[in-house]
Amino acid sequence: MTSRTDEALGYEQARDELIEVVRRLEAGGTTLEESLALWERGEELAKVCRRWLDGARARLDAALAEDAEDAGDADVEEDAGTE
Repeated sequence: MTSRTDEALGYEQARDELIEVVRRLEAGGTTLEESLALWERGEELAKVCRRWLDGARARLDAALAEDAEDAGDADVEEDAGTE
């Protein structure tokens, strides 16, 4: 479950913290309990990043659809003017 604090994290903050979590896990030297806590934190941060990226993708898709719609409207106006 993601906390309210996680929801307030920006993409870059979550990504940077996730990088640090991965670095610590890869370095080893932690107890099993610490490793599990790091893993869980990493999963939470990955979800935060995924939400940001999904939101960015939706905004991009909407902008591209709007551009395509505007281009279609311009084509219709051009066709109407040539008749």
